[in-house]
Amino acid sequence: MAPVTPAAPATPSAAPTPAASPSPVIALTKVTAELGSRPVLRGIDLTVMPGEVVALLGANGSGKSTAIRTLIGQVPLSGGTVEIFGTPRRRFRDWGRVGYVPQRTTAAGGVPATIREVVSTGRLSRARFGVLRKADREAVDAAIAAVGLADRAKDSVDALSGGQHQRVLIARALAAEPELLIMDEPMAGVDIESQEILAATLREQVAAGASVLLVLHELGPLEPLIDRAVVLRDGCVVHDGPPPRAVGQHALPGHDHVHPHTAAEPVRTGLLT
Repeated sequence: MAPVTPAAPATPSAAPTPAASPSPVIALTKVTAELGSRPVLRGIDLTVMPGEVVALLGANGSGKSTAIRTLIGQVPLSGGTVEIFGTPRRRFRDWGRVGYVPQRTTAAGGVPATIREVVSTGRLSRARFGVLRKADREAVDAAIAAVGLADRAKDSVDALSGGQHQRVLIARALAAEPELLIMDEPMAGVDIESQEILAATLREQVAAGASVLLVLHELGPLEPLIDRAVVLRDGCVVHDGPPPRAVGQHALPGHDHVHPHTAAEPVRTGLLT
């Protein structure tokens, strides 16, 4: 009778490879910036992860808007690094993935234009050769409808209230169907109706997977959407964690109540032009 050969021991199955952690859509590392010769940002770190809503808070002069302007290239870095979708900002070219809403100002920058014309400029980064085709026009109409102005698309922006101007600026940013929204005080000085419409619009964008960085003085109707708050004081990060209401307003150093103001800066038709 032939000898029985013992069975080879079973080879243990390989351990599953852990899923790679997602990369930030925004990453500011040790960023410093100056306005004139005055230091404004003093080595800040700031990240926004995919699908995250981050509020940037702080008193006037804390560096909030400078941080945003440094992020998009309107203020030069004096130190540190900025990455957008994992690419150093100086090499980043895919601005169609980014929607930018500046501080409240006149939607058309003093140039006579209709709501649809202003919002259409936000789609140019996605349009081939700068020509809007059917899909582009549909995206523009959807953006206008999202902010509750579909019945006024042909109206001149000169006839709009301040809150409606802000809605047009947000629609312009949405027209590119961005993956990342960067908004500088979108609620400043707008009426309650517009605040509620803007909050509902942002809620839809977040539900669709957009990442959001907001400069705010107060959370207001956006509070339920905020995942994380970063508080600046004198150009430094003094808090990075739960929103103020969750930890107690007075527990956050540097987050003083200040009244919103209107920016005098004209709106540009493109993100960086």
